[in-house]
Amino acid sequence: MDDKQKDSKILRSQYIPTSEFYSQIIDSLQDYSILTLDNELKINSWSSGSVTIFGYEPEDILGKSFDIIFTEEDKKNGIPQKEIDKALKEGRAVDNRWHICKDESTFYAYGLVFPLTGIDGEMLGYVKILLDLTERKKAEDSIKNYVKDLEELNTHKESVLAILSHDLRSPLSSIIGTAKYLKDNFEKMKPEALKEMLELLHDSSIDELNMLDYLVEWARVKYASEVFSPTKIELVKYINQVFDKLNEIATVNAINLHHEIEENESVFADGKMLLSILQNIVSNALKHTNPGGKITILAKKSEDKLIIEVKDSGIGMSKEIVEKLFAPQMASLSKARAENKGAGIGLLLVKGFLERNGGEIWVESIEGEGSSFYFTLPINKPADKMESLNKLDLN
Repeated sequence: MDDKQKDSKILRSQYIPTSEFYSQIIDSLQDYSILTLDNELKINSWSSGSVTIFGYEPEDILGKSFDIIFTEEDKKNGIPQKEIDKALKEGRAVDNRWHICKDESTFYAYGLVFPLTGIDGEMLGYVKILLDLTERKKAEDSIKNYVKDLEELNTHKESVLAILSHDLRSPLSSIIGTAKYLKDNFEKMKPEALKEMLELLHDSSIDELNMLDYLVEWARVKYASEVFSPTKIELVKYINQVFDKLNEIATVNAINLHHEIEENESVFADGKMLLSILQNIVSNALKHTNPGGKITILAKKSEDKLIIEVKDSGIGMSKEIVEKLFAPQMASLSKARAENKGAGIGLLLVKGFLERNGGEIWVESIEGEGSSFYFTLPINKPADKMESLNKLDLN
């Protein structure tokens, strides 16, 4: 070997990467968590990126089972072992899922697991690499929510147009027709017939105005954020206000209005919206309850929400009517009102108010026995939470 060849060999040996060199590269990847496992699935190495992402120092986590970084739901579903089994079978396992940090916060990551073998093919353990995609998923979530809002806006626009074109226009045409008939035949009509037509005209006008008020209020909920002012509210005070307002109607029909809500029971909601929710539901219950009946409001806690029930002993509803109650855009509101004594845009307004306040509504009803309207509202001011996201495929 001549001097030139010797110099070349020495030069090459100087650039052979060492384990320390590779360790420095791994530790420089702060957006990645890189860890290795032994054959017992215990963590035996932990990169500085893992410290940054998970919050565990090496001394806190070395020797622990690697399922410590998985959510309780994933552990119940056996996801950690399924990853290992797939890696052994296919040579690698990839997924996108939520992982849990030391402080119990979560982050979304693209994960890769593959077996680690020695020079002679012996099994040394596994390597798991995680790429933090939380910020990317937040951006993706924002886009999805924006698209959803646009779709919702378009649906509501079509609903409003349908209401204006049919459920407001048709009754107005009838009112105009009745008024024209009175104008043309006023002097020839008998007092009894004249009074009957004027009462019809008066009632129809009031119904039309009520529907218009509902429509305006619903539109304000959907498109005017400044009207929304949620705060901590004592539920009993609002129930009593509604009972006081509807007491005359209930008394005339011998219907008992009753509640079993504790004095200190509270929810976090917009006061005006809560009042409208209760008034709409109790008013509908009055329309459906026969004289001598009873309407009761109850409540129970479920985790961070309060489930409120408005129960009546009325005529109940068929399954077909229940399915249409909160989707009047699927059919004309006038038809819904005709079938269900007024259920229509008022319940659509209720649904919109509840969704705005972080709640939901559903109904249980038996024909001939009565109905129960259930709705939920948060007990305290909800903390900002990311919604669950669909799995992201990066393969």
